[in-house]
This record gives sequence, C-alpha cells and structure tokens, in this order.
Amino acid sequence: GAGAPRFFISASPEMPDPGFAKLIAVATNAQARDRVIARINQAIEDGQFPEARVRAKGLLYGPPVTWPVAFRVLGPNPDTLREIGYNIRDTMQQNPHIRGAHLDWNERAPVLHLRMDKERLRLLGMTPLDVSRQLQFQLDGITITQLRQDIRSVNVVARMAGLARNSQENIDVLNRIEIVTPEGRKLPFSQLGKVETRFEAPVIKRHNRERVLMVQGDVEGAQPNDVSLALWDGFQTLRNNLPTGYHLELAGSVEESAKGESSIQKMQPVMFAVMLIFIMIQMRSFSGTFMVIATAPLGLIGAVLALLIFNQPFGFVALLGLTGLAGILMRNTLILTQQVADNFEAGMRPFEGVVEAAVQRARPVVLTALAAVFAFVPLTLDTFWGPLAFVLIGGVAVGTAITLLFVPALYGLWFRIKPQESS
Repeated sequence: GAGAPRFFISASPEMPDPGFAKLIAVATNAQARDRVIARINQAIEDGQFPEARVRAKGLLYGPPVTWPVAFRVLGPNPDTLREIGYNIRDTMQQNPHIRGAHLDWNERAPVLHLRMDKERLRLLGMTPLDVSRQLQFQLDGITITQLRQDIRSVNVVARMAGLARNSQENIDVLNRIEIVTPEGRKLPFSQLGKVETRFEAPVIKRHNRERVLMVQGDVEGAQPNDVSLALWDGFQTLRNNLPTGYHLELAGSVEESAKGESSIQKMQPVMFAVMLIFIMIQMRSFSGTFMVIATAPLGLIGAVLALLIFNQPFGFVALLGLTGLAGILMRNTLILTQQVADNFEAGMRPFEGVVEAAVQRARPVVLTALAAVFAFVPLTLDTFWGPLAFVLIGGVAVGTAITLLFVPALYGLWFRIKPQESS
C-alpha cells in the first residue's frame, strides 16, 4: 500500500497506493544480489506475473532517480496526455535497451458519480451542498469535535450506523439512502439524483501546477543518459507536432545529472578566479601563469582512457575528479617552473636550467603521483566513488608523465630557448 521509509540515501519513498507492494531482499554479497535480480527478471520475461508490473533492481548510490529513463508530458487534458504518452511508450518499447516502459497513471478506475436533480432540489428548498453533507455524514462521517492526546489533537468523527456505513460499493443501497428535507420528510436519494459509474484516472499528478504524465522505464546493457538522449532525438517530430498547450520534457537520470552538474558550474567561475589569483601571486608573470593553466587539460587523456578501459560512467563524481585532477597537474607545473627559476638564479644557462629542472623534480613528482594512484585503488571498488577514483588514477598517471615532457618543451618554446645557447 505504500513505499518503505527512506532507509537508504538514494531511496525515494513511493506515494500511497493500494495496488503497490515492495519487498527488500538482503544478499550476502554483490554477486549473489545480481543472481537474484537475474532470476527475478527471467521470471518476469517468462510471464509468471501477468497481472502485475514487477521490477527488480539493486540499491545504487547517487541522486535518487526512480526510473533512469523518463519523459515528462505536460498539458491540460488527461485524455490527450494519455494519447501522447502511449505514442512515447510504443517508441520506447522498440529500443532494445529499454525494459518495462509504462505510464505512471495506470489504467482508469471506476468511480461513483452523483448527478443531482437541481430542479427537484430547488422545489424542496435544498441545495446540492445540503445533500452532499447528509451523504458524507452517512457514508464517511463528519468531524464534530477534537480530543487532546498528549501533544496531538485527535478528530472525533460521527457517522450514521446501519446499512449505509458499508454501502459505498453498492449502487442499489446508495439509491435507497434517505435524505431529510427541511420539512422533515425522508426521501430516497434516487428521487433527488442518480448514481452513475464513470471511469477516471485514479491519480492525476502535477508538475509546476500543470497536469503531468510520466513515461518511464529501466535500462539494460547501456548507459541511461545515452539511451535517453537517443530517444529524445527520435522524438523531434513528435515534439514539433504537439498540440497547443502541451510540451515534452526530458526527465530521469539526465535531469538529475544536470542538477548535480549545475551546482558545480555555479561556483566554477569563482573557483577559477581564486585559483588564477593564487597562481599569479606565485608566478608573478602572465607567461608563467599561462603555462601552469595550459597543463590542466593534460590529465583528460588518461582519465578518458581509464573510464573506457574499465567501463565506468562519466557522471557527477567523474566531473568532480576532473576538477581535482586539474589542481594536481597544475601543482606539478608550479614545482617545475619554480625549479627552473631557481636554476637560473644559481647561474645555469637557459637550456641547461630547463633540462636540469625536469631531471631534478622528476623523482619527487613521480613518487607523489604514484602515492596518489595507489591511494585511490581501494576506492575503485566502491559503486558510487569508483568513477572518481578511475579518473584520478588514469589522469594522475598519464598526466604526470606528459607534464614532465610538456612543461620543459613549452617553457623552451615560449621563451625561445635553443640547445645551442648552452654552449
């Protein structure tokens, strides 16, 4: 009937629903968990649960994303929203990586609708509000007072005894419920109105005060962001032909990742300005500052290789790793350029001073890089922080090696230092 409490940081409690159930299985290790999930998915494919939508997934670290691939349809009319949603669902089902595409509104449910005879009520001196209050008293009850229980207030509800208490699902009994007129006469409800059965959406959700329908599904064998963006491009014709007042939005993991990245991007200009100030204070020249900043992207080569080799996603934590990686490589450049300046002050010739600086600082820089690489190895086993660890391991290892070759070459090229000047 409802989801579990937020027992896990990325778990999203589900809304109350009488047709919903959730089971939590605890496995001995990750391999056992994957085997259980595979068995359940196989049972789903074999059709063992034809009357239910069954989903098996593991608990993952990261932003709380209920469905990795999701599209948000907004508009005023529920029927039109369903029609658009069915078209999107059919397109998603054609993608080989999508599993369990569906609409979050479920099917329409039968609802009892009371249609009042307003002309008859006017002749009796009554209004639809009078009838609805009497029906509420007989069926659901009304609050007549409150009692204090410790620090809480408990409503006292009065409801009529008898057959009407259990007649919500019996139309014949509802028609026989007696309504008291202002003159004290008792009339069956069938003489004042009619009970009709209609099919309506049990839940109509809203997003930014607009009616919203979510079309969502799981992903298998691919990255959710890649599948979402591929489907989004395929919906270009559908988006251009939507009726007036309706629009389609990209949700799911793409939206949550964008939220996380935007929080970093807001502070990046400030961070870059502060970092630039400290580098200029240390280098005391625009040329040296440029060389330090030019080495920041060198770690991207090793970071991308590490992510590709170990099949890791480039997401929020990987972006954090790149930010830290740039600082590590610029620190190495500061060390090399400072050593070059010290060699010049010691009386070395320009070319000799640049080469000796790279040789003298190679050992401490490499040892520091190796220490950082091995320090991040245990973190590669973590599901959430794994991409960050691989970015730093690959970026520091490859970036340090390139920096030791790139910085002396850039220094000589920038200041036009040639080998023959050492003779």
